[in-house]
Amino acid sequence: MTPVIATYSDGIHRAGVVALWHKTFDYGTPHNDPDYSLDMKLRADDGLLFVALEGGAVIGTTMAGFDGHRGWIYSVAVDPAFRRRGIGAALVRHAEQALKALGCPKVNLQIVTGNEQVVAFYESLGFSVEPRISMGKRFPWRGA
Repeated sequence: MTPVIATYSDGIHRAGVVALWHKTFDYGTPHNDPDYSLDMKLRADDGLLFVALEGGAVIGTTMAGFDGHRGWIYSVAVDPAFRRRGIGAALVRHAEQALKALGCPKVNLQIVTGNEQVVAFYESLGFSVEPRISMGKRFPWRGA
């Protein structure tokens, strides 16, 4: 069975996405809590959160964003039991097409230190390592 890629629907997909993200991501910081991340993405109301489904079950995700200048791809996750079947590539391509449809001229993504083994995966999809320094600044989380 080939997985279906669909736009995320909160009432249908939330529990599956939260479970998948807990299984596949290391959440060492509170601002990356799956429920919080979903709530914040839904506030953007941009339709750029996608799920891969098999038999109605969430087996993969990708999230995209576009600020009018650059696009971003986040939260690419595939259940370990379904990896190496092209699902991650299909999710990334789906997000790219959605960004292109919005007029996005370039897409970026970041890889967390310690997860460098995925560089080859993204290179196979046409991404390249760029000479950039990624910087971040955290604001107080949930009023903390």
